[in-house]
Amino acid sequence: MGFLPRFADEWVLTKILKATGQAPMRLVVTGGADVSPSGISPVATVVIKDRNTLAGILRDPEVNFGDAYMDGKLEVEGDLVRFLEEVYRAMEHAPRAGKWYSRMASKWLDLWQDNSPSGSRENIHRHYDLGNDFYKLWLDDQLLYTCAYFPTPSSTLEHAQIAKMDHVCRKLRLQPGETVVEAGCGWGALALHMAREYGVSVKAYNVSREQIAFARERARAEGLSGQVEFVQDDYRAITGEFDVFVSVGMLEHVGEAHLDEFSEVIHRSIGDTGRGLVHFIGRNHPRVFSRWIRKQIFPGAHTPSLRSALNVLEPKNYSVLDVENLRMHYAKTLEHWLERFERSKQQVTAMYDSRFVRAWRLYLAGSIAAFRVGDLQLFQILFTGSRREPIFWTRDPLYADTKAAVEDAIPVVENVREKVKWTHAMS
Repeated sequence: MGFLPRFADEWVLTKILKATGQAPMRLVVTGGADVSPSGISPVATVVIKDRNTLAGILRDPEVNFGDAYMDGKLEVEGDLVRFLEEVYRAMEHAPRAGKWYSRMASKWLDLWQDNSPSGSRENIHRHYDLGNDFYKLWLDDQLLYTCAYFPTPSSTLEHAQIAKMDHVCRKLRLQPGETVVEAGCGWGALALHMAREYGVSVKAYNVSREQIAFARERARAEGLSGQVEFVQDDYRAITGEFDVFVSVGMLEHVGEAHLDEFSEVIHRSIGDTGRGLVHFIGRNHPRVFSRWIRKQIFPGAHTPSLRSALNVLEPKNYSVLDVENLRMHYAKTLEHWLERFERSKQQVTAMYDSRFVRAWRLYLAGSIAAFRVGDLQLFQILFTGSRREPIFWTRDPLYADTKAAVEDAIPVVENVREKVKWTHAMS
């Protein structure tokens, strides 16, 4: 290799390192240059396997780094999660040059992946209809794909997910005989939990055909079809009047341009006398969401700031009773998911291919890092209509029975596990 190519490699690697805010990593081109920040011990080595890949990362590091990792044209030697944590921390102090391109490219993605009714169906189909068998490999027994609630760090994922559902129900003070509408119900676990444990009737909406089919079969298997109706339709199609509105993990799929529509749906569902809870991935301030994740994993995703989410409620004069941030709970949830995913990588490779495995590994690892360093938040907002009295005097009831709820969950988990296994076999 001649002097000029090696000099050019060093120049490009140095530019990339500077763009990351001098993150503590060693950058290497196979058979070529090798750079790292002065006086800092690297936490990992990034091996870039050819000059085309190197040039692509310089042009658009946000997207091309992820694509190169997917394609095996780039390797990270070391702890992937810790590496990404350090990069995210360093990026907060990186030069702002090039961020205009990210904003412009994100605007283009907004048009391409718009969350209109038809666009949402396509976006959701690309992610959630990958196949139930895929998600069964690494989610908990009930297939909850949202942040769990860990009363203790040693809680199992199964118990933490039940604790999360109970946490939501206790916040809402659900009473037997009440009616609940759920916008975005996943595989149906929360709707069934609310009906089974709190005696409410639930109408749950979701556009994913595979998730709805699974949820309906599980409701039938548990004898809850009379209490829970699963509707395969967009949240904007919600009709009827309800006591309670619940949305767990769906606001991220609404999109900034459609938050007003979400607000209208809430108000026509519960009016001024109902109450509701919205649980979502957010940020401390407005910021574009990862273009690579939107391209390869979650089309149409948007993580709103807390202010944006509150703007959904303020125009309808809703009273916000409680805001809780479960950021570290989501980091731990993702740790469980990544561990289970890695244990199942041979099965996932057989279902798809190694490129798919690497993409999802990067997505899960990057999400852990983002929650750990505070780039992403997990907010729960509890609210009531202007004509309803507050539903509790202090926060004590939210936490007083948590330990008992988890202990009570042990036989519930075993009972549900057997029913879900039967449903899995039928789906």
